[in-house]
Amino acid sequence: MWRTLANPISELSTPHFASYTKPVSSLVFCYSRRVSYSECTLGNHVYYSRYLDILESARGEFFRHLGATFLKWQQQDLIFPVVESRLRYKAPARYDDILAIETWLTSMERVRLSFAYRILKEQTLILEGETFHVATGLDEKPKRLPHELCSLLKPYLHAPS
Repeated sequence: MWRTLANPISELSTPHFASYTKPVSSLVFCYSRRVSYSECTLGNHVYYSRYLDILESARGEFFRHLGATFLKWQQQDLIFPVVESRLRYKAPARYDDILAIETWLTSMERVRLSFAYRILKEQTLILEGETFHVATGLDEKPKRLPHELCSLLKPYLHAPS
């Protein structure tokens, strides 16, 4: 399940993360999902690396929401490999929890995209994260972001504060 939010995002709270204040006109994409048993450890918390899979799912649903799936771009010889990621764990998520994953854009340059995320369980902050991407062709050579994609993403762009 997904929805677009128009409520403000306050600053990410750690010095290792850039701070972002959501402008009034910016949107946040929110995707909800249930934690599966296979994502959890014997201690019944989500294994730390599985959060990257959760963020990937949210990003994929975000692109689907825009009407431009990853597959569509791949068929046009454009992919978005992750070149860096940062995660800050705040609280555990457990089997069967319903998580809300907020996703927004933090930068959009010629060949680069950066996303920020918050994962929440009800009102509890579970994780803050960022992923950094380069647009390339299937040959892995950098490619300029298409105007069509930039137009779709622009309403979700939050400028750093």
